[in-house]
Amino acid sequence: MLILFDIDGTLLLSQRAGTLSMHAAARELYGDQFTFDGIEIGGWLDPLIWDAVARANGIEDPASQHDRFRATYLRHFEERLARNSTVAALPGVVELIEALSRESEICLGLLTGNYPETGRMKIEAAGLDLDSFPVAVWGDDGGHRRELAVVAMEQYASHTGQTIEPHDVLIIGDTIHDIDCAKANGCRSIAVSTGFCSEADLAASEPDLLVIDLSDTQLLVKWILRPARKASI
Repeated sequence: MLILFDIDGTLLLSQRAGTLSMHAAARELYGDQFTFDGIEIGGWLDPLIWDAVARANGIEDPASQHDRFRATYLRHFEERLARNSTVAALPGVVELIEALSRESEICLGLLTGNYPETGRMKIEAAGLDLDSFPVAVWGDDGGHRRELAVVAMEQYASHTGQTIEPHDVLIIGDTIHDIDCAKANGCRSIAVSTGFCSEADLAASEPDLLVIDLSDTQLLVKWILRPARKASI
């Protein structure tokens, strides 16, 4: 079984450190008038966020400016964390990862819209061990979030030497985009209302399981190991 965790709003909160660093990077490069107003961020891939916000601000050919923005964003993020790290793991995350890591039939992974360099920094700043996630799929590994699940299954096969069926893949996330990714690929999903989307919006997207947070380790491990009906905790 492959269990894929989203990062922001699912494993950890950064108090908008990433978003604020993106804003600072864009304004350094293009001026204080640069705005992110009206641009959805939660659940999106970082390269798509750049494309959308660049077009909204009248930048022609965003792709040609992408690497410059990405490098500047990384610098601002590093500087922000060095000044005052606001990244922390969410309730139950450490305990759940430890419990799942003890199950020999389970492989843990990340499926996130983050760039790999900033995503890894968030994981480490939250006190989590990157080695716990032998599968890691980032925001630049596909053109749409739905594509990332396929990449994850390919990585799993490369890591284990065995193929995996979609119904043996579980995606855990805090947005409707995580649920959509799971459904589009025939995977199961757990939605957690600790991040960007409300409990009502998550419920309307019909995840296989909806929880307030990941703090009930025993119940979650039991559910994961024994697929259950759609439910809410």
